[in-house]
Amino acid sequence: MAEIRNFTMNFGPQHPAAHGVLRMVLELDGEVVMRADPHIGLLHRGTEKLAEARTWLQSMPYMDRLDYVSMMCNEHAYCMAVERLLGIEVPVRAQYIRVMYDEITRILNHLMWIGSHGLDVGAMTMILYAFREREDLVDMYEAVSGSRMHAAYYRPGGVYRDLPDRMPQYVASEWRSAKDADFINEARSGSLLDFIEDFTNRFPKFVDEYSTLLTENRIWKQRLVDIGIVSPERALQLGFTGPMLRGSGIAWDLRKKQPYEVYDRLDFDIPVGTNGDCYDRYLVRVEEMRQSNHLIRQCIDWLRKNPGPVICKDYKVAPPPREAMKSNMEELIHHFKLFSGGFHVPEGEAYAAIEHPKGEFGIYLISDSANKPYRIKIRAPGFAHLSAMDEMARGHMIADVVTIIGTQDIVFGEIDR
Repeated sequence: MAEIRNFTMNFGPQHPAAHGVLRMVLELDGEVVMRADPHIGLLHRGTEKLAEARTWLQSMPYMDRLDYVSMMCNEHAYCMAVERLLGIEVPVRAQYIRVMYDEITRILNHLMWIGSHGLDVGAMTMILYAFREREDLVDMYEAVSGSRMHAAYYRPGGVYRDLPDRMPQYVASEWRSAKDADFINEARSGSLLDFIEDFTNRFPKFVDEYSTLLTENRIWKQRLVDIGIVSPERALQLGFTGPMLRGSGIAWDLRKKQPYEVYDRLDFDIPVGTNGDCYDRYLVRVEEMRQSNHLIRQCIDWLRKNPGPVICKDYKVAPPPREAMKSNMEELIHHFKLFSGGFHVPEGEAYAAIEHPKGEFGIYLISDSANKPYRIKIRAPGFAHLSAMDEMARGHMIADVVTIIGTQDIVFGEIDR
């Protein structure tokens, strides 16, 4: 009879399923995990410290680089915290645009998750399907901000600019024929809202395709069902939020329980699981994509009927219109002062949290009335989830560790901030 040997194994950071920068030390009994010890910090870039030497506005683009799959959601929490310190009101149209882009970002995040999670456990096709849809969504980012990822579109007081009336067009090239360009441009012939609406009409069918590929797939269920079970009580004790908490059966969603912006005016449901395993968390996130699609459609309807300002009129906080800045000395001075010295925030502290695609993402700010933060603390949902890795992986096989990392939907920008 073969002798059972205990091993200590480095899982990552070079392992494909470790998502680049997770080093996990596994203590094994054969192939069974006895202890999992995550070592973090390999991506540390000091965001919280850097913000202390930047103006309030200059710190905003750093938020995009935290969870770099949920860019605008990170910006949202930061802008809300600054707005609470300033005591300013955001125009309603800007609130609807923020909510719409939060939900676009939620779909972007969940598509990246379902693609990489599928790839981690052997479902190669999923990432190809997911990136097909992500291409349209990053075009929506690019249309309002000029960037496909790090948008810096939200600003304290509203958003950078209103939604454009036309979409950029693809042109024929050595990589794309004229026929292909015309086909892609069909949905881009109108405004950005027309393009987003066209996507929301097509998207439910795509989610059905994901479900057809995975939900009843025998191999998928063998890899996910009864893996990484977390009870509702334990999920609360571990600080779980978002789909990780809802997968354990607790219907906690900040958009319903502590509504912000215009979520209290919109209709949507909170999907919850029953078993608290990886499979339930998969089902919760798939249903969340459908609910986000429903929310986006409601925002489109409202935005079509209600034009208006998209950023506050206080030129001490938000820049004046560019035409005015080019023609009036007063506006030029406001513009220069704002982008050279920034604005001063009254002394105090504030915490703002949003229902980020991964859970509760919060920003805690302390101001000493200067033009830059005295202290900023980021409450990243992935940090609490990763801290439960030992408990979730104990007693499982090495292959199941990959599934558990996937179900946590970890992005290290926010963990190693």
